[in-house]
Amino acid sequence: MMQRTTLETHAKLSVAPMMDWTDRHCRVLHRTMSQHALLYTEMVTAPAVIHGDRARLLGFDAVEHPVAVQLGGSDPAQLAQAAKICEDFGYDEVNLNCGCPSDRVQSGAFGAVLMENAALVAACVAAMRDAVQVPVTVKCRIGVDDQDPSEVLPEFIARIIAAGVERITVHARKAWLQGLSPKENRDIPPLDYDLVRQMKALFPHLHLSVNGGVEALDQACEFLEQGLDGVMIGRAAYHNPSAVLLDADTRIFGGGHARTADEVVHLMLPYIADHVAAGGRLHHISRHMLGLFQGRPGARGWRRTLSEEAHREGASVDVVLRALEQVTEKAA
Repeated sequence: MMQRTTLETHAKLSVAPMMDWTDRHCRVLHRTMSQHALLYTEMVTAPAVIHGDRARLLGFDAVEHPVAVQLGGSDPAQLAQAAKICEDFGYDEVNLNCGCPSDRVQSGAFGAVLMENAALVAACVAAMRDAVQVPVTVKCRIGVDDQDPSEVLPEFIARIIAAGVERITVHARKAWLQGLSPKENRDIPPLDYDLVRQMKALFPHLHLSVNGGVEALDQACEFLEQGLDGVMIGRAAYHNPSAVLLDADTRIFGGGHARTADEVVHLMLPYIADHVAAGGRLHHISRHMLGLFQGRPGARGWRRTLSEEAHREGASVDVVLRALEQVTEKAA
């Protein structure tokens, strides 16, 4: 189990949980790019953890540490049971989703809709904390629908702090549960970073990370300099991982060697070979690597080669090396 203080240091920069994106292969790639950033799983529901294929849902490579699992749910007993299962699998942290606005999440009475019931969230995290030794954290929005975030968010945070939560991540947008799609909820509601900074001032002992609209490492550094404890980056870390993660260890964590994208590709080759040898398909991994050379000459050839050939039967490291030639030839 990772020490709480150590995990808080890693949480200075984290990669957000993203459905259909931050699977185990994506996390291995991101860990190859940054040794220190805290990585999150896709959200998995508490009932799925309890009743589903745990090896498929929760399995991960030891190289991914530090890694946190995000749970969805609203039943304290279920969440406590699921949290214990996740801890036994070796996760360093269990995070409760109070921010996802999708229809399927609402229908299960969890995700962003929980912003309307701080007492229930407090009961959930209290039950989870009683069940596990690892940190229990929360990711939330600033509010939902017609709520006034300046009123709702301080009360919400106070309730979950009272339940024992010491670290939260705030997506600095409202979620509109009616009228906006999940995709629109990631872009349309305006960002309110000032409110997040106010929450840090109001709760100075809380480890508070900001999420939402962070596009670059420079922006992350600015938030940290302003006194926030951490920055969680989502889509930018996925679509342009080199810009966000390759310099993270030196710029955010003050140490380590900044790898190049080319080095990352070569470091991924044994993992890819093992996956294919075990019956997996190259595209399971390569789909997460498409943005590695974003903005570099040859990036289009890299993406095209992987996109066209990774699905083919027997595709393996040879395809990746052929794609890499598109970048190196352009550079030469």
